[in-house]
Amino acid sequence: MVDEGTQPDYLVVGHVTKAHGTKGEVFVMPLTDRVDEVFVPGRVLEVEEVEGDEYEYEPLVIETVRPFKSGVLVGFEGLEDREAVEALVRHYLQLPIEDVSPLEEGEVFYHQLIGLEVKTVDGQPIGPVREIYETGAGHLLEIRREDGRQVLIPFTVQIVKQVDVEGGTLVVEPPSGLLDV
Repeated sequence: MVDEGTQPDYLVVGHVTKAHGTKGEVFVMPLTDRVDEVFVPGRVLEVEEVEGDEYEYEPLVIETVRPFKSGVLVGFEGLEDREAVEALVRHYLQLPIEDVSPLEEGEVFYHQLIGLEVKTVDGQPIGPVREIYETGAGHLLEIRREDGRQVLIPFTVQIVKQVDVEGGTLVVEPPSGLLDV
C-alpha cells in the first residue's frame, strides 16, 4: 500500500537550461505533459533550492512564453535582462501540487510509481520501482530485483498492463528474455 503522506508539496515541471538573448528570457525544457497548461502568463512557479545556492528565490510569475525548438522560452515578471536570469540556469521549476489539474482516468504522476511492487501477469514478483528514466524512445522503469540486480522495463502500454497506486502494485507482461538481462 502506498502511503498517502508521501504526496509531494511540489511537482517539477521544467528545467532551466540556459539564458536566451538579452531581454531576460530563459530556455526551459518542459518536464510535464501539460506544457500549454503549466507554462502560461500569470502562472506562479517556485525555483527548486539547490544545496550551496547563494540566492534565495522568490516565487516567479511567468510574464511571457513562446515555443522554441524542443522547449519554451520563458520571461518572468521583474527579471528584465540576461544578468537577472543567469542564476536560474540549471535549476528546476516547480508547481505547487494544489495548482496541478486533476489527473485523467488511468493517468499517474511518475513520483507515484516509485516504490510500487512490480510483478508479471502470472504473479511472479520482480521487485520495486526504484527510478524512472526518460529516454528519447520513451520511459524506462528501473526495478531492483531481490537478488540485487536491476532490470529496466519500458513503460509502455504493450508491457505495463496495470498500475494500481492505491494497492501498491504494477503488473507487467515483459517480452521473452527481458527479465534475464
